[in-house]
This record gives sequence, C-alpha cells and structure tokens, in this order.
Amino acid sequence: MLKKLFSSSIRVEVLSLLMNNPGDRFYVREIAKLLQKNPSGIKRELDNLEQAGIISSERVANLKYFNANKKSPIYADLRRLVLTSLGITASLKAVLRGAGTKSAFIYGPYASDKSVDTIDLMVIGTKNQLVDEFRDLEKHFSCTLTWIEMEEREYRARRREREPQLSHILSEKRIPLIGRV
Repeated sequence: MLKKLFSSSIRVEVLSLLMNNPGDRFYVREIAKLLQKNPSGIKRELDNLEQAGIISSERVANLKYFNANKKSPIYADLRRLVLTSLGITASLKAVLRGAGTKSAFIYGPYASDKSVDTIDLMVIGTKNQLVDEFRDLEKHFSCTLTWIEMEEREYRARRREREPQLSHILSEKRIPLIGRV
C-alpha cells in the first residue's frame, strides 16, 4: 500500500495539501491551481487515493469536492507521517496554499538559524483565518508560530510608504513559502 501511496510526486503534494487542511475540501481544478499542476494528473491521483480509502469525495451540483478521509483507519498515522516527512516549511506551504494565500514568507531568527523554535511568518492576502491550522503545526513540531496577516492592498501601501516595521522585516533574510514579495 505504501508503494501505491508514494509512487508519485503529485500524489505526495495532493496528500500534503489535504492532510495539512483536514477540515477543508477542494475540487480538482482548485487543487491543480494551488499546486500548479495539470488537472488531469491531479484527477488521476485523487481517484487513486479515493480508491485506497485515504480521501473521500462529495458531489455538489456539477463539482466533485475531495477531502482527507478522517474515518480511514490510517488517517492519524498518515497525517503524522506526511507532516513529519515534509517538515515545517512544506507543511506551512500546504496550509497556506489551502487557505488561498497570495504570498507568505518566514523571516526573523528562524530564517537564519533553523534550530530556533520560534518561527515568524508574514502572510499576505489570505482568505481564511489560520489559527487552528497553525496551532496543529505548533503542537506537531513543538515550535511557536507568530504571524502577521494583512491584505494584499494594505501590504502594498505599507511597502510603498516604507513603513518602518515592514521595511525592517523585508531587509532581513527570508524563506519564501508562497508567491513573490
């Protein structure tokens, strides 16, 4: 079963997205857009994962939505495996993609020294609040996440005005997660 699960990089990305956003559901083209992959490849992997009982689907009107199957006997172990094997930055990317984030990056001490257990994030243009997802990641990785969220328009205005706090953050070393800054 593990060979079937992990034989494709697209499958790993789909699993990462769904396992890092267990309360959300996505349709094929949405996943393809988030992962920047071909929809036909995404659909094939979703069908394989659904057939294995790892994800489930629900048809609403003419769209078929997919989500992690929390009733699967291996759900908890698989989620833990996905989180651990991908690491905190990949898990953050998956959560942020699932939330529709336009841009995000890690800044501060963690960007220079990965042994630091506090991770500072700048999150721009997110559609959803990420508190629950971030708290899950904190618990799993035994770290502390602090973040600044702002709308894209506010970010551009503060950057244009050279707002001191933002200018300081942007002058530091950063780890890009989503989009461009």
